[in-house]
Amino acid sequence: MTAFTPTALQYSSTSYLQSWVPSIDGTRYHNSWCVRGRSYKPTSQRLHQQNIARGLTIQSAATKPAKSPAEEEWKVKRELLLQKRVKSVEPKEALRLRKENNFVILDVRPEAEFKEAHPADAINVQIYRLIKEWTAWDIARRAAFAFFGIFSGTEENPEFIKSVEEKLDKNAKIIVACSAGGTMKPTQNLPEGQQSRSLIAAYLLVLNGYANVFHLEGGLYRWFKEDLPTVSEE
Repeated sequence: MTAFTPTALQYSSTSYLQSWVPSIDGTRYHNSWCVRGRSYKPTSQRLHQQNIARGLTIQSAATKPAKSPAEEEWKVKRELLLQKRVKSVEPKEALRLRKENNFVILDVRPEAEFKEAHPADAINVQIYRLIKEWTAWDIARRAAFAFFGIFSGTEENPEFIKSVEEKLDKNAKIIVACSAGGTMKPTQNLPEGQQSRSLIAAYLLVLNGYANVFHLEGGLYRWFKEDLPTVSEE
């Protein structure tokens, strides 16, 4: 399943400040609002202030952090995946590679989904996890998910690469899998294909030096549908 990211909730400092500052110029700088207040003193009393910038920087606790590599545009991710020759393989081909060429299936779904059912001998490292923290920004994200009726919102797992490195070295032969799979193949409706959790994970892997990365086309949905070897931990 393609990772879902809700539209960030926007909070305007300008509209609030206009209630107590006579005039406001609000400008967005990265994650802050720079607000300049103008008084209405007679011109003669303001001549000495014309070249003085009076700035007040307000940092919102609910401001989104800087963009991570996983949040890069899909076009950029796809270009790197093609450049690094990341191949997409069908489920039956993935099974053959696992049996005959020591490939490892890296299941990047949440741990709960992995425990329900996964390919035999697959390794699980979730690329997205349930939102853990309770900062103002995290509360805002939870609210955005709840607006769409989703009460188990997820966030990028900051320990993803570290966890992979603890289980697989840089020369490991890896087939990355998620639920739907996504695709790098262009179609009429999707000229650049469609990203997914597994393709985002593949991008992060090659970005961090993994040399033998494949991608499961059609995802684990097709693996289960084709009745390939599956185990459950529940």
